[in-house]
Amino acid sequence: MNPEASRCLLCKKPKCALEGCPIHTPVPECMALYREGRLKEAGALLFRNNPLSAVTSLVCDWQKFCYGHCVLNVKKQAVRWYEIEQEISSQYLFGHVLERHSLEHSYDRVAIVGAGPAGIAAAIWLYQTGAEVTMFDANPRMGGVLRYGIPAFRLDRKFCDAYEKMLLDAGVEFRENVEIGKDITIADLSAEYDAVLVAAGAEYPSTLGIPGESRAVQALPFLKNPGAYKLGKKVIVIGGGNVAMDACRTAVRMGAETWVYYRKTFENMPANPLEVQAAKADGVQFKVFQAPVEIKEGGVVFCDCKNVVPEDGGRVVTKILKGTEHFVECDTLLTAISEKPDPVLTVEAQPYHNVFLAGDFMSGPATVVEAVRSAHTAVENILESL
Repeated sequence: MNPEASRCLLCKKPKCALEGCPIHTPVPECMALYREGRLKEAGALLFRNNPLSAVTSLVCDWQKFCYGHCVLNVKKQAVRWYEIEQEISSQYLFGHVLERHSLEHSYDRVAIVGAGPAGIAAAIWLYQTGAEVTMFDANPRMGGVLRYGIPAFRLDRKFCDAYEKMLLDAGVEFRENVEIGKDITIADLSAEYDAVLVAAGAEYPSTLGIPGESRAVQALPFLKNPGAYKLGKKVIVIGGGNVAMDACRTAVRMGAETWVYYRKTFENMPANPLEVQAAKADGVQFKVFQAPVEIKEGGVVFCDCKNVVPEDGGRVVTKILKGTEHFVECDTLLTAISEKPDPVLTVEAQPYHNVFLAGDFMSGPATVVEAVRSAHTAVENILESL
């Protein structure tokens, strides 16, 4: 048994679960079962609340969520629940057979667009109610960002394989390599199925809007297939989010001298601080208060920036300092400034009464556990409508 379990106070009103965790993981109940050696029961409880707990316990920002809200954190001695959650969830996941909990919705047919975290979680919950579930995805395998975005050194592909096998063995239909809007439309799905859940993620890269941007490589396609790119000796990654951290850590593993340039400072980075620390440990170098203004052959023109606090005490604004242009050489420029849902699909998904949204497609880029939470809400709405 992990000795951390003995330190848990089993709070009656656990802040880790009620305030810290987006999906309100029942930490005290699971911890009590773990202490008694009832790992299978603890795993079933976790899976029922969050089918992707084996994944979220690995890739979540636990400092911000459960660990950061532990009452013992006041004394800087927070319980490392995420370690125990990973142990319980992994043992439960591999070899688990998905079963129906009821047949209440056995005549209902639900289509899920997107086989990423939100889509997988929704498929599991809907299947358990008796619904016939069909998943559509533009990729050849299930997983979405878990398989095609998060690098394997952060998330072993065995987890994606386990969820894929579980769903396929249960009889969930998976239609791969299907592009919504090209091969089939939301209108088609709305007419054919009782309900449609659009959980297609946010994989449409935002642009810098500067001269020469066509010379840059988008981070998401790079992460999907790093081996297809010849990076050269020096790589610059522009961005400060989790995608930027995944891209720079992948590039440095490919042997490139890798730098991250960000227009603000470390405190403003939206990336998980743990991933920033890991990137530094991998040898990635950082340059802050730098904004690209032009991409040229062999490098990038940057300007210095500074944070400005408005006189009225409002939101801090980052301004580019004119006259500070300087050229920085690099062999490859990777851009990871932001992602958004496919705008065409966003418009198409609106008009139909039986179409529901979940995950990053609805909220924009967020964490895996937040995608699962939105899937839970969407499934509740679907079942109510059915």
